Amino acid sequence: MHDIKEIERDPQAFDEAMRKRGLPKQAQELIMLYKKMKGGISLLESSLAKRNMESEKFSQISSNSKSDEKKAIVVKTVKKTRQEISKLKEVTHDISSILFYKLFRLPNMPAAQVPEGGDECSNKFLRETGKAPAFKFKARSHDEIGELLDGMDFPRAAKVAGARFVILYDQVARLERALAHFMLDVHRREFGYREVNIPVLVQGQTLVGSGHLPKFEEDLFKTNDEKSPRYLIPTAETVLTGLHATEVLQEEQFPLRYVCWSNCFRAEAGAAGKDTRGLIRLHQFSKVELVSYTTPDKSDAEHERMTNCAEEILKRLDLPYRVMLLCAGDMGFSAQKTYDLEVWLPEQRKYREISSCSNCGAFQSRRLKVRYKRKGEKGTFFPHALNGSGLAIGRTMAALLENYQQADGSVALPEVLHKYMDGEKKLNLAK
Repeated sequence: MHDIKEIERDPQAFDEAMRKRGLPKQAQELIMLYKKMKGGISLLESSLAKRNMESEKFSQISSNSKSDEKKAIVVKTVKKTRQEISKLKEVTHDISSILFYKLFRLPNMPAAQVPEGGDECSNKFLRETGKAPAFKFKARSHDEIGELLDGMDFPRAAKVAGARFVILYDQVARLERALAHFMLDVHRREFGYREVNIPVLVQGQTLVGSGHLPKFEEDLFKTNDEKSPRYLIPTAETVLTGLHATEVLQEEQFPLRYVCWSNCFRAEAGAAGKDTRGLIRLHQFSKVELVSYTTPDKSDAEHERMTNCAEEILKRLDLPYRVMLLCAGDMGFSAQKTYDLEVWLPEQRKYREISSCSNCGAFQSRRLKVRYKRKGEKGTFFPHALNGSGLAIGRTMAALLENYQQADGSVALPEVLHKYMDGEKKLNLAK
């Protein structure tokens, strides 16, 4: 969420940021509403002071005078002032609500380094690591390999749950677990993230705080409890970011770093016809998520660190990947700067996103009312929140199956996973 005072200080910068997001100028409209709200609050405070004086005057007349005429005049005046107060409260509340509604639906401002552009075509290439495998045979897709291994079952998943679900068996099911445990161990032991196990059903206010509501409601699964609906999480980011909602932290507590392996759920509204095969775009998938809170002066460094942590997983799995800086039009709603890690998929012959690492600045902490105190300073401040995938498990499995596939359909395993697979070095064909 945006700070209207910052918009008032530099309306041109705000309008320029929204232009990069593909939105029209609106700083002046927001500032006008803010001034009306402040004017209404000022009048309301004057009327409240006036009412208090009149009430005191009425008390004095009531105790010192027997004149019913004087009492009637004062009562009439007090009543009129109370009506004015009621009207001012209503108007001020309405203006405040409109301003809040408008600010709440606006995306975060892109950082200065973020390139312009409306879609992925304008993303900026930063670096590439690893070499794509050169097969002497036609590369198979990961879902075809999964079926050869008797490890992926899409038809039975569709029978019990519908389209865009998968059932995993035996060695492929173990591979998913092995990948998650490997990622958690690296992030926890080596990079200092605190492991968290979370609920996958959350209240709407949690998703409002992270920025997933109201904009992305159609992409969420929701319970039918009208009084208190809950949502299946689209990412563990929503819970990890919301852990400190409404809290006042101390500066010395930062950085706060969390890692979580969880199932995630997305309705994939508007994604008809996209990646209907395989593991790339399912309604349910698992992911290892990273979230950090830190002070504003250290958030850029934390963003680079988080991205490097996610990259390290790909390096240890020896998967070819590249890093892209997303343009303003391709970033998420809450992000001010995002790096995408894209892994090579041989069958598709292209790179596909496997992680997004975003610095959200104070955007989410302001929505969640997360604040902190600086030693020796008065008042509270908003920390910066960051999130990233470290990594998406299904897409990592897809990349492993395709990049490590053998001519006969079996799959070699990278050395770092051997101990997580009970010493097995290969996924073998079904007998």
